[in-house]
Amino acid sequence: MSDAVQAISILNFALDSIQNRSQVIGNNIANESTPGYQASTVTFESSLAGALQRGGLATAAVVPEGLASASDGNNVNLSAEMSLLSQTNLENQSVVNSLNAQFSTLTSAITG
Repeated sequence: MSDAVQAISILNFALDSIQNRSQVIGNNIANESTPGYQASTVTFESSLAGALQRGGLATAAVVPEGLASASDGNNVNLSAEMSLLSQTNLENQSVVNSLNAQFSTLTSAITG
């Protein structure tokens, strides 16, 4: 049972981080034409991998993308953001499917 709880906890963290990433991508897209706007991204994959290896807590951080800026100081790359949004949507569906599988396993174990 503790393995299932740990798996659900990890998947919950991933789902929260993916939601955060989706919001940041939406903000980047919304500010595509804002002079001086610097795009951000959410990182959590390396933190999650480290936490799994060391048994600690994982964190998600919003960091600048570090892309070159246009003459107006804006560095949003719309095609890159749309691609990242598609990838994030696929990751979200994968995590939701994994959570459903965990809950289905727990339900089967409880109902016998």
